[in-house]
Amino acid sequence: MENFVIIALSHPHFAIAAKVVLTSLFWIAGLFGVFKFNAVVQEVVEVNLPFPRLFAAATIACQLIGSALLITNFAGLGWLGAAALAGFTLLTIPYGHAFWRFEGRKKVSELQIALEHITVVGGLAVAASLSVIS
Repeated sequence: MENFVIIALSHPHFAIAAKVVLTSLFWIAGLFGVFKFNAVVQEVVEVNLPFPRLFAAATIACQLIGSALLITNFAGLGWLGAAALAGFTLLTIPYGHAFWRFEGRKKVSELQIALEHITVVGGLAVAASLSVIS
């Protein structure tokens, strides 16, 4: 069994599949934004960022290009894709999930989302380091 696990984990297709799963949150959201751009613009408006159409377009571009770079490691830039996605994810905490502004259940819910975001950033950091050494 141990041999099978080692063979599976070291197979190049496993790494690609893992990166597809890791980035699924981003590329699915990016594809949604391509087809439902006004919904993304509305989200930007709701968090009071300026230039909603520009921020919406930048969000979609970051999600799709960052995911593509990480998955493919195009030109050795997988680390850059991971860094862009990590930066984006960290920025969503104060703008979209500012748990310190809420009370009760809403505070707990937003804190859980913020902690999940930090966990995703950890996964992106691992993926970035692996993209540099592979």
